[in-house]
Amino acid sequence: MPRISRLTRSEVSGNSLAIYDRVLRDRGNVPNMFRTMAHRPQLFETIIAHMDAVLKTGTLSTALKELVIVRTSQLNCTEYCLASHTALAKRLGWNDEQIAALHDAPASELFSAAEKAAIHLAEVMTVDSHSYSDEDFAKLRSFYSEGEVVELMAAIGLFNYFNRFNDLLQMEPSKPASAEELAQLNEPVTA
Repeated sequence: MPRISRLTRSEVSGNSLAIYDRVLRDRGNVPNMFRTMAHRPQLFETIIAHMDAVLKTGTLSTALKELVIVRTSQLNCTEYCLASHTALAKRLGWNDEQIAALHDAPASELFSAAEKAAIHLAEVMTVDSHSYSDEDFAKLRSFYSEGEVVELMAAIGLFNYFNRFNDLLQMEPSKPASAEELAQLNEPVTA
């Protein structure tokens, strides 16, 4: 049983409804985390915008961002985010062997040196950000521009936030929307 209820389409309105419908249309569901956040429309609306900015803008590939998101979620043992973002990472080209090798990326031949530097950033930022050395940062910067480092850190930081939010609420993985909910996309909501 959820610790906080998840709002349905009929329980949101205004800008939140338009965003709810866009997420439903784009993803085929509205993730439980977002349906929970919808209790506070400003948080729901801005978190969706922030997530879109983190994942869909910049010069780094979404695939690399998803890889560091999966590693962050592995470290935090967040099944909710792992279920969703492992599937996304696979759709973007990462395979099961690479996902399994994230636990020992430095020793793996499945990742480039640049990918290993990004994975290491995710590990240190998640576990003990105070221990990231000047040498670590110099190596990271040998592969990524300052803006790209910001992109990586934004993805890692956002998912450390999401992981903790979902873990505390014991969020279970989201299911695809029902045919009934998808059919409502073309219907106005009545109060």
